[in-house]
Amino acid sequence: VTRSLPISLQSCQCLAWKPRPAGVWRRPGESQHVVAGYSDGTVRVFSVSRTEMELKMHPHAAALTAVTYSTDGEMILSGGKDGIVAVSSPRTGMTIHVLADHKGSPITVLQCTRKQLWLAASSDRRVSVWGSDWLQDKCELLDWLSFPAPAGPEGLDSLPPSLAAFCPWEHGVLVYVGFGLQKEALFYSLRKKQVLRKISLPAFATSLSLSPAAPFMALGFGDRLLRLQPCPAGAPQDYAGHDDSVHLCRFAPSGRRLLTASHSAVLVWELPGA
Repeated sequence: VTRSLPISLQSCQCLAWKPRPAGVWRRPGESQHVVAGYSDGTVRVFSVSRTEMELKMHPHAAALTAVTYSTDGEMILSGGKDGIVAVSSPRTGMTIHVLADHKGSPITVLQCTRKQLWLAASSDRRVSVWGSDWLQDKCELLDWLSFPAPAGPEGLDSLPPSLAAFCPWEHGVLVYVGFGLQKEALFYSLRKKQVLRKISLPAFATSLSLSPAAPFMALGFGDRLLRLQPCPAGAPQDYAGHDDSVHLCRFAPSGRRLLTASHSAVLVWELPGA
């Protein structure tokens, strides 16, 4: 640990680094920033180098469950336990949009792309895809996906999360995993409005990340398993380095490293062939 940021009586539920626009290098002395979502419904922006909070907004009435920056860093998207998604400006501190399409179900994922597309997934197996023009203050719903699942599952204390991500190596495709009729990853085409292919999984995934450098994905499972899966097909590689459910997978922007986390361990994996 090189720095610690100030804490409060509320708990931090989620956070994200502020991205750097493509082709722009960080100037000497320029601070990096992170945005954090809290249990009291606030969104807070911190300077890493100065270890201080620079902005506090309150766009939610419920605890936050997901937060991210737009790819240009000009907007903050946040999602709450009540399913509300807010779009806020860190420059002005104002909330520009409040979207209630997922109301009633906690937001599990928020992700933006450089083509002004972004998605939200909620725990009721729904995914919404949006097109935005931040400069023109536009936010348009482009697609609404709902994935079926058996009713009244038995033997599960809590359902696996509903997770979705845009596919970096296949334009206009998103990948979805979650509790459903089958244990599988679904590749959905936004243009054709249909599932293109399915990859069978050994269990329902608890975490998902897609490599930005090569066509494969990382999946974590509740039985401590980490799987690296080539796409669209190929023999998977399974690893058992964790002592609990692998609830987080994140590829580095280079695709050469993978960070995974369980209840009591955070592991960093080197991927020399990526």
